[in-house]
Amino acid sequence: MAILSTSKYVKTMASVILLLASQTALALSPQIVAHRAGTADAPENTIYAIDLAKENKADAIWLTVQLSKDNQLVLYRPSDLDSLTEKKGPVSAYTAEQLSHINAAYKFSKKHNQQFPLQKTTINTLEAVLHKYPNTTFYIDLKSPDADPAQQAQAILTLLNKTKAFKQVRFYSTNDAFLTALKSLSPQFQLFESRDETRTMLANSVMSRQCPIENDKDNTRWYGFELHRKVEVVEKYTLGEARSPATLSWDKNAIDCFRKNGKAYIIVFGVNNEKDYQLAKEIGVDAVMVDSPKNFKK
Repeated sequence: MAILSTSKYVKTMASVILLLASQTALALSPQIVAHRAGTADAPENTIYAIDLAKENKADAIWLTVQLSKDNQLVLYRPSDLDSLTEKKGPVSAYTAEQLSHINAAYKFSKKHNQQFPLQKTTINTLEAVLHKYPNTTFYIDLKSPDADPAQQAQAILTLLNKTKAFKQVRFYSTNDAFLTALKSLSPQFQLFESRDETRTMLANSVMSRQCPIENDKDNTRWYGFELHRKVEVVEKYTLGEARSPATLSWDKNAIDCFRKNGKAYIIVFGVNNEKDYQLAKEIGVDAVMVDSPKNFKK
């Protein structure tokens, strides 16, 4: 039988402990979600940005989509094309084919004095993206300022039936009507909980220390909200009301509250520095949404 010296044994055990510690730290680290595919690193919501975010080891990609004139879901965020491109008008005034020739990197290129390959920076369809990246997780933010919720929901159902991508995407929106339309159309859609509901629950937990969470042990609820969000607190009195600014921030009590009566997956937005990342890690969030996956590369 081989005999291990005391010094070698101590070194071996120290190495094992360090390895286990590093594995534990990695396991507790929040996943990295690339906001608009990494809006600080590349022209947002483009193939170029998606490729770069994946190179920088992002765990999931957050995309913003709108409905085109011919009811196609396309990757674009602002309400007017003039915000990011050389064109003007709403996305809904153009067909997907017309949008595919518009350079979504136009303003980004001018700001950063950098050129990008046009074939990777035009306004693409979600269908093309799902075909190109079949093994990538996407969170889809529905941003159309003028889309009919039912019409948009039907377009999404048609797309996911065609691409067989129900398990690959999860939908979010600040417009509750968009999520309600999806929920009523098919149980196959994976959705985030309502932003309004999430905000109310967080405010009750942080400000009032109340935790009125429904009991649901069978399903995992998905929540997305800013790590820190400026809000206005309204205090009502018999003779009037008072308003004052406040900051709503996640803490460990809030995380525990959301998970009190069932499973919850929590993504916090706006994590763009080491201090906020460490806070998110300490309180136990599942994922952080960042503008620059490059800065958080594992």
